[in-house]
Amino acid sequence: QVQLVESGGGLVQAGGSLRLSCSASASIFSISTMGWYRQAPGKQRELVATIRSAVITNYADSVKGRFTISRDNAKNTVYLQMNSLKPEDTAVYYCNYHFATIDAWGQGTQVTVSS
Repeated sequence: QVQLVESGGGLVQAGGSLRLSCSASASIFSISTMGWYRQAPGKQRELVATIRSAVITNYADSVKGRFTISRDNAKNTVYLQMNSLKPEDTAVYYCNYHFATIDAWGQGTQVTVSS
């Protein structure tokens, strides 16, 4: 069973930055697909970014150029660097692990961007 623990959320002013981290207790990590998703109040959960292997990344159009996903396979950790934050980025951010038939989610971390 894969467990994910997110950290790094908080309150920040518009234009500021935050870095989210997600540590995975997975025996297979380096070849997994890791992702960040978010869910704002009253909205469906949406994709923010994914990373497969070390360099294959995918971003939602709304965060391209502002957010960067990366991973450290030696630490079983994935990161989300969020710059130029906007109030509309306010949401609970969830880490996701996907490999073969395994799909795991973290408990979420709140990101609040004030205007």
